[in-house]
Amino acid sequence: MLLSHKRVVLSLLLLPVIYWGLFHTHEYAPFSLLGMLGAIFANATGAGGGVVFIPAFQQLGISDAQSVATSFAIQCFGMTVGAIVWSKHARRCDFPDWRLMPRLLVVSVPFSILGIWSVYGFSAPTPTSVSSLFAYFSIFIGLGLLLTNVFKKPLSDDVQHELVKQHIDRLDIIALIVISFIGGAVTAWLSVGVGEFVAFYLILRGYRVTMAIATAVIISAISVWSGIGYHLAAGEVYYDILLFAGPAAAIGAVIARILATRLPVVQLKMFFAGWVLFAGVFELVTS
Repeated sequence: MLLSHKRVVLSLLLLPVIYWGLFHTHEYAPFSLLGMLGAIFANATGAGGGVVFIPAFQQLGISDAQSVATSFAIQCFGMTVGAIVWSKHARRCDFPDWRLMPRLLVVSVPFSILGIWSVYGFSAPTPTSVSSLFAYFSIFIGLGLLLTNVFKKPLSDDVQHELVKQHIDRLDIIALIVISFIGGAVTAWLSVGVGEFVAFYLILRGYRVTMAIATAVIISAISVWSGIGYHLAAGEVYYDILLFAGPAAAIGAVIARILATRLPVVQLKMFFAGWVLFAGVFELVTS
């Protein structure tokens, strides 16, 4: 009986969405694919979905404020589901280094939120235009991911467990505080930043690649939720796009965790790094 009631409520909630979609599918349906692809890349590599969303929105002529706000909103779907599925994966893992993840989150999350709200609270402007900042950021992340794959080629979990770091150094704590704060500020400007910075650092420091990605995804999820209220209050979210891209991003997040744990991570990251690098160079040339 309870299950039946839940189905009725769910159907009532979905009816207006279906009705609205019948009249707008021809225009906004492609954003479902965009949301899914962005979430797959974001949750499989630790790089935020904004790396996919921002250049797409910029090419469509959507304003900088709407691009960032809508990217935040979409990631509230995709990164949240990604954080849930990665958390479940972490609880199922028997390797002791996965137990480091809660401590990494405790260190990183507060300073990421502080970085975001330092930008919002002081109305700190972007150092340059959003398109230019995104271009430089993408080039940095793309090159960083490529170098990470060269020097830290990930192995299977069974092989990694004897090689990865098993404890958090004081240096790591200090570095994560600084990185998370800076990453939070960049996230406030671009909707991406903190997850990429943290994942990049953890992988370079020798932590398990999948654990680094999971940590980055959870940090990103909490960070975008901490900042979405600002954009909602400003009325900058493009809801027509969000209605299609948001649910699709949630689906993409589930697919991403499967890809990241079953496919060769190095190949996935090399492909994504190349794409991000290309997007950054393209944005820099055309902006």
